Amino acid sequence: MNRDLILEASAQIIRKKGFHAASMQDIATAVNLQKSSLYHHFSSKQEILLELLDRALDLLIEQVSAVLAEDCPADEKLRQAMRVYLGILAEQADLASVLLLEHRSLDPENHKRHFPRRDRFERLWRDLIQEGVKSGLFHDPDPSMTARAILGVMNWTITWFRPDGQLSIDQISDHFSTLFLEGLRKGR
Repeated sequence: MNRDLILEASAQIIRKKGFHAASMQDIATAVNLQKSSLYHHFSSKQEILLELLDRALDLLIEQVSAVLAEDCPADEKLRQAMRVYLGILAEQADLASVLLLEHRSLDPENHKRHFPRRDRFERLWRDLIQEGVKSGLFHDPDPSMTARAILGVMNWTITWFRPDGQLSIDQISDHFSTLFLEGLRKGR
């Protein structure tokens, strides 16, 4: 048994039951371990939660940063970054749900450890909006607020998106990006 399999099972259980209702016994049972053996891998549910949050943010930071490093205009970067982000939320639904819905379950010490990573991810989006403003593509007096609005709209897709629904995640991403880009473009 390895940590990755335990974390994958933990994300599924936490998504289904919620952090507080999920137990170490639930996780141990899901990966065919004795509860005491699970403690050889993780000292607590808090450690599991923090690692899930870190993994989710590391994946998102890596993928979105790759888009932002491309040599293209800010509007195209925004469109691509939104597609990447929503794609990850859809493909990694268990992990995404834990990230977006369970971060408040961290104890105060782990919350302090989580903040810098979360802020770094949000800063990527704010910097992208500021890049568009500086290049003259966007008009936005408050890039921080806009970044939060974009993330807020995308984050809630985890509550209603269904892979077998009417629209694909790419179609939803295109709709959202067009909505924001038309609102951000200067002189329209």
